[in-house]
Amino acid sequence: MASKKYTGLFGLLCLLSSGAFAQIGGSYDVQDSSVIPSKRLPQHTEFMANNYAFPAKPRNKWEIGVKGGYATISGDVRSRPGWGAGLHVRKALGYVFSLRADFGYYQARGQNWQPGAVNRITVQNQYAGYTVGDHVFYNYKSTMYDGSLQGVFTLNNIRFHKAKSGFNIYGFVGVGGLVYDVKVNALNGNSIYDYTNVYNQYQASPRPYKDRKDLRKALKDMQDDSYETQAERDKGAELFDKPFKPTFVFGGGMQFRLSKTLSLSIEDKVTVAKTDLLDGMQWQENDATAPALTPDKDIFNFASIGLNFNIGGKSVEPLWWLNPLDYAYNELNAPRHMKLPKPVLDDADGDGVTDQFDQEPNTPAGAPVDTRGVSRDTDGDGVPDYKDKELITPTQCQPVDADGVGKCPEPECCKELRDKLANYKPGGNCQIGDLPSISFKGKTVVLSNDSKALLASVAQKMRDHSDCKVAVVGYCSTNKTEQQLSWDRVNAVINHLVEKEGISADRFIFKYGEMNGDCNTVDLRDGTGEEGPTTVPAPHPNLRRRG
Repeated sequence: MASKKYTGLFGLLCLLSSGAFAQIGGSYDVQDSSVIPSKRLPQHTEFMANNYAFPAKPRNKWEIGVKGGYATISGDVRSRPGWGAGLHVRKALGYVFSLRADFGYYQARGQNWQPGAVNRITVQNQYAGYTVGDHVFYNYKSTMYDGSLQGVFTLNNIRFHKAKSGFNIYGFVGVGGLVYDVKVNALNGNSIYDYTNVYNQYQASPRPYKDRKDLRKALKDMQDDSYETQAERDKGAELFDKPFKPTFVFGGGMQFRLSKTLSLSIEDKVTVAKTDLLDGMQWQENDATAPALTPDKDIFNFASIGLNFNIGGKSVEPLWWLNPLDYAYNELNAPRHMKLPKPVLDDADGDGVTDQFDQEPNTPAGAPVDTRGVSRDTDGDGVPDYKDKELITPTQCQPVDADGVGKCPEPECCKELRDKLANYKPGGNCQIGDLPSISFKGKTVVLSNDSKALLASVAQKMRDHSDCKVAVVGYCSTNKTEQQLSWDRVNAVINHLVEKEGISADRFIFKYGEMNGDCNTVDLRDGTGEEGPTTVPAPHPNLRRRG
C-alpha cells in the first residue's frame, strides 16, 4: 500500500512539462500612481523624485477560481473513478509567494476485485449479518468536505530573456481540515450479498490479475448502487455530526493565461489526514479472528482543471504573472526615469563646433566658422573673414593681398563711365561710401564686440554725412521663425546705433526678410535715394528673441 501513496502526484506536471511558452506584453507602468496603495505612496514619491531607487509595489488583483476533477483515495481498497469540485481565493504577497484559501467537495469510490475475509471487527461495523471468515469484495463511497490555507510558490515568473510567460508553474503546501462520511454497499436490499460465484470465478482463474476486467464486470452486474451501510469511522472530533481530521496538503500545478482577467489551471492536490478510514477499512486480513491495524494512512488525491478570474479595480494583474525584472530591463533599454548625466562634448577652440566634428580644431577665438568648424571666408578669396580687411572682394578683383584686399582692373574703355559713377550722388549730396555688414552667430541676436566696433565706424560716417540715410537689411523669410529672427537682428543694429551711438532713428530704413542674402548677416548701405519705413512692428512677437 505504501507504494500507492504518491501515485500521480506530479504525473500531470510531467505530462505538461514540454508545453510551449507564449510571449505576453510588457508589465505595468511603474510611474502610474493610481495603482499604488496609499500606505506605499511615500515610497512612490521618493522614487519619482529619484531619491529612492526602487519603485513601490503596486496594488494587485485577487484571484477567484473554480475547478472540477478526478478524486481518488489511496488506501486499503482499490480506488474507482470519483469526482470533486473546488473553490479558492488567492492573493499575491509578492512576485513569488501568495496565500490561497481552498475549499472542496468530493465523492470518491472504491471496489476491490480481489476477495477479502470478513473479520470480527468489520462484522461489528459495516458487514453486520456476515459470518467471520466470509469472503467479500470490499467497496466504499466516501463523501468529503475540506478547507485549507496554502502557501503558493510561483516557480517561473522571474525571467531573464523575455518580459514574461503566458503560463506559470507553481507548487503549494498548507494545512487545513477535512470532514468525511463513508458508506459501504454491504447489502442487496435487506439481505447480504452472496459472493460465492464471483469468489469461485476468482479462484478458477489461472491468472486473476489478467482477468480482473471480467471480475469487475461480474461484481458490477451483481451489486446495486445503494451504499446503504455506515462504514467504521474515527472517534473524537466531529463537525456536522461527521468525523473531522486536521490535514496537511501539498501539490503543484500549471496556469495558462487566457487574458488579463482569465486563466486556465491544471492542478494536482494531495491531502494527508491522520486517519486510515477515508475508505472505511483499516484492518489487515491475515487473521480474521484477530485482525491487526494497517500501518499506513489513507491519502486523498484530487487532480483538477479550473478557471480563474482576476478581480479588483485600479490594480495590476496578480503579481505571479509579472516579471519583477521587467522594469529594470526596460529602463536600461529605453530610460524614462533614470537620472542620466548631461553629456559634455569637448570644444577646444570654443567655436561652437564639438571636436569630433571640427575640421579646424585650432580656430582663433571669436573667428566666425561654418558648420564644420572651418573659418568662414565669405568672398572666397582665400583669406578667412577674421583676417580679411575687405570682407567681400569681387571675383574680378582677385587675387588679393595678405589682408584680403584685391585690386580691381580699370579698363580704359570704362574710365569715363567710372569717373561719372564716382561723382554720382544718389538722392543728393550723400557721399557716405561703402558700409560694412554685421554677422551673427547661430540663432543669436546679440552684437559681438567686433560688430559693435563696426557700428561705431558707421555712426561716425553718418555724423560726417548728416544728409545721408542708411538702409539696414536682414535676410531670409521661409518660415515664421526666420522672419522674426531677421526682424530681431535688424532691430538690434538700429537700436544700437540710436541708443548707443546717438543717431536719429528717422535716418534709417528698416528692411527685413529680404531674399538673396546670408541669413546670419545684416547689410548696411546708402539708403538716401530709397523709400521705406523707419520702424516696422515685429511680425511674430511671440517668437521674439532677447539679446
